[in-house]
Order: sequence, then structure tokens, then C-alpha cells
Amino acid sequence: MSNPLEMLEVVDENDNVIGLETKGKIHQNELLHRVIHIWFITPKGEIVFQHRSKNKDLLPDKLDATVGGHVEAGMSYEDTVIKEGKEETGINIDITKLMFIMKSITSVYNESWKKLHRIMNVQYAYLYEGEISDLKVEKNDGEGFEAWKIDDLPNLSEGDKAKFIPEDLSEDMLLFFNKVKEMILK
Repeated sequence: MSNPLEMLEVVDENDNVIGLETKGKIHQNELLHRVIHIWFITPKGEIVFQHRSKNKDLLPDKLDATVGGHVEAGMSYEDTVIKEGKEETGINIDITKLMFIMKSITSVYNESWKKLHRIMNVQYAYLYEGEISDLKVEKNDGEGFEAWKIDDLPNLSEGDKAKFIPEDLSEDMLLFFNKVKEMILK
């Protein structure tokens, strides 16, 4: 569960560390900080989405990246991938199957906070060859996992679209998913 007293590094637009602050103050003051996302891709061309807990303060009860997390002070992005991957899926991430995709600054408005969540977002793709049922949800953090065919995402019904974080179905993200599928399943 989210700890507002957890210490995180504040970064500038070039990803240089410029300070250290609690997660609560970072969110309250809309400070730029580091986050990782891992998108598990199956050999069948599916993305495994994590169903966020109904108790999350940011985007509750929605489908999102397989793994996501804040980079704690003193940790690297790769250290965070290994830590969060284990915590959120029960899987020991095989770094040789991990592919760096991109780093970008993302800002998402949080309705409950009435603030922007500003992140230096590093995204990875991971070839996941196991069963969805083998993934273990982190207690109080998620509801489960669902695999969705990348090719089906552009044509979802309105009811299915409502299950996802809206940004995850944007035109840019759909192009991103197709590019990742081509790269990882080549």
C-alpha cells in the first residue's frame, strides 16, 4: 500500500536528481519524480494488464501496466524493475527478457487529489511466457491480471474501454503496443 512518508528523489526534466522529499509532499506539490512501468507481452501477442485495487488513490479499479512503481531514493530504474516485479507479480524478472522501450515525462490529473501526478516514466516490455494464473497479486494493491490481445485493443466496446485507464488506450499507446509487439515477438 502507498506510504506517503516514503522518500523519493525529485528530478528535473533531464532526469537529474535535484532533491529528496516524501512521496506525500511530492504528490501534494506536483514535483517530478521517477516511476517504472513494465508491460508483460505474451508469445500470443497479448498484454497482461494488472487490475488496480479499488482502494488505490490514483485511478482505482482500472486496468493498467502489468507492473508499476515509484523508484525509491537511492535505487536505479533496473533495481526498481526487479523489486516491483517480484512484489506485484511474484515473478523474478529475467533481465535478459526485459526490453527498455522509452523514457518520457508524463502528467496525469488526479481527481481525488485535484493535482497533477508528474512522473519521469521509464517503460519496459517483458516477454512473459508463463500462465496468467501463475502471477501473484500484491496484497491490497491489485485485484488480479487480465490478458488482452494487442490487435483487439483499438476496437473495444465502450463497456470494455471503461475498464482501462483512458491514457492506456490512447492512439499513442496503441501505436506503442504494436511497436512493442513487433520488437519483442520478432
